[in-house]
Amino acid sequence: MQFAEEIVVDEFLPTIRSLLAGDLRDRGLTQSEVAEVLGISQSAVSKYAHGDVTVNDRIAEDDRVRDLVDELGSGLAAGDISPVQALIEIEVLIRELESGGDLLAQLHEEAVPELADHGSSFRVHDPESDLRTSERVLSSLRRGLGMLETASGFTGLIPAVGSNLVACTPDAETVDDVAGVPGRIFDVKGQATVPADPEFGVSEHVAQVLLAARRHGADASAAINITYDPELIDELTERGRVAAEFDESGDVASSVGAAIEDEPEATVLYQTGGMGIEPLIYVLDTDAESIADTIRSLI
Repeated sequence: MQFAEEIVVDEFLPTIRSLLAGDLRDRGLTQSEVAEVLGISQSAVSKYAHGDVTVNDRIAEDDRVRDLVDELGSGLAAGDISPVQALIEIEVLIRELESGGDLLAQLHEEAVPELADHGSSFRVHDPESDLRTSERVLSSLRRGLGMLETASGFTGLIPAVGSNLVACTPDAETVDDVAGVPGRIFDVKGQATVPADPEFGVSEHVAQVLLAARRHGADASAAINITYDPELIDELTERGRVAAEFDESGDVASSVGAAIEDEPEATVLYQTGGMGIEPLIYVLDTDAESIADTIRSLI
């Protein structure tokens, strides 16, 4: 199994970096200057210069790639283009080459010929296709989970019911549009344990909180539940977060909706528990990695 993004990482990026490194060296930049401009190590520049990195000839010989390398090499060497501007230009070209039928799409389909079995209606190279959208959500979620798994002290924030980090598609309406961890994240002998890869439709509770907040105007695409502690609420609000309390003893969707309507900027929702209900904090953000960053900062 090979995703289109892997073609970009394994074939396109080494090629364009190699071409840019060579172009900049030809323009008189030192190895250390090239490394600084491209944001890579000097040893990587040396590998590019000595041909130790495999270059995809079809990418290297594409006129659009060659024209962009010449434009960026000239601008970076003269200081007329910043590394950030160069990155944006490269991103634009990647999206162009990924579109249906273009170079990167061709390379992907050649690497995975089984894609042809899905017929012309299967638009894997449409950036807005359901498959690409879902994979981006899952990829972001995996990165966020990886950050939490390796965060020392995260287990201290996992409630008795377990935590779940969830993320949804841009047009999410139901729990099937929300990806999460099957079985939740638990503390197993002091180690945060993610029992399985994230999937869509496996989170009921945290997904419902996220969906309810979104339906009432919250600008959030990811959420996590952690143990309740008033000091955590204080710390989050001191950092500029807006917190809102809701009552989980009734209908969760209605209670969350009411809380968001009272505090439209709220990205921290909490309930203080009740008979048979564990008090919890829910942190909302635009993506899973941002949530993981916030949680790690609390430890």
